[in-house]
Amino acid sequence: METSTVAIVAAILIFVASFISVETAISVTIIEIIAGIIGGNFLGIHTTPWMDFLAAFASVLLTFLAGAEVDPGILKSKFKESMAIGSLSFLLPFLGAMAYCYYIAGWTLDASKIAGIALSTTSLAVVYAVLVETGLTNTEIGKIIMASCFITDMGTVLALSLMFAQYNIMTLVFLVGSVLIILLIPKVIPWIFNRYGDRVIEPEIKFLFLILFAFMWLAQLGLSHAVLPAFVFGLVLARTFEKYPAVQRKLRIVAFAMLTPFFFLKAGMNVSLPAIYANLGLLGILLLVKIAAKFVGVFPLARKYVPKYSEYTTLLMSTGLTFGTISAMYGLSIGAINNIQFSLLVTTVVLSAVVPTYIAQRWFEPKDEVQMLKMAPAIEEE
Repeated sequence: METSTVAIVAAILIFVASFISVETAISVTIIEIIAGIIGGNFLGIHTTPWMDFLAAFASVLLTFLAGAEVDPGILKSKFKESMAIGSLSFLLPFLGAMAYCYYIAGWTLDASKIAGIALSTTSLAVVYAVLVETGLTNTEIGKIIMASCFITDMGTVLALSLMFAQYNIMTLVFLVGSVLIILLIPKVIPWIFNRYGDRVIEPEIKFLFLILFAFMWLAQLGLSHAVLPAFVFGLVLARTFEKYPAVQRKLRIVAFAMLTPFFFLKAGMNVSLPAIYANLGLLGILLLVKIAAKFVGVFPLARKYVPKYSEYTTLLMSTGLTFGTISAMYGLSIGAINNIQFSLLVTTVVLSAVVPTYIAQRWFEPKDEVQMLKMAPAIEEE
């Protein structure tokens, strides 16, 4: 299919997804993933290099924005809660999925490790998108969930790195370069925002994009991924964004209007329905293993630390997408898993982004928090 044809079909799907989301009050993230599944399996569209790059950059930008939403004070004061929830959110699904695939499904040890890593994730991208839509990013529960997501995904990245990553001298360059950017750039950003902000050409936005591109370039050199340093960079800038909310708002507009739709659309396009149809039983079990392990690990702690929102917290922590897809794609690229295993893992990850999110928003959304947020502007006007 021609590039321009792919672009117009994708644009139609993205617009229709937005329309359906508004009319049904279902997260646009879910609709865009489903649109990707339809486009990839029934409309014949496929990913292109430009779409791959936009999707990759969207994952980095989303994670950066998620980091910027985490109040360092909340992270520090709720460190015990976030560490406990995030750690078990990673560990139990990792061990459960790996054990099932190796001992029961009969996968190889390497394939089982990839399955454990892919199904242990919690998607910062999905969680952040949902919290933005509901307005919960600035609430304590929203910040605790995002901080816990960070801990979970840190465990995922460490597991993938320790078990499979290829190390070379450029890996050290990636690590050192990322640390220097995170330490030094925040010192000059306030000056850039003050000197060049509030202009129609938006130099401050372009500078932030430059930094995120630098993370991606360094990660490519070091055979790693830019998502975690981008999150930490956003975390370091959280206090700065409190002083410059307009910059954060502009970044959100660019992300959700142009970039993230391609990220979620591509995730759906990676799902092969014929491969899934032939292995429906295994798919259902993998999804059950992931969600059940998340509930066993997260729900008791959520009942202890956030009792009013324990179900909502557990369901959002059960989502997966970015790191799960990355882990599966990495496993396929090194021959640890085959195409059928890849389709099963990616579909499980995509379903884990859709099913828990829908249930959480439909039946367990913190309506009192959302209502207070809706009433806040009226109270301020009075």
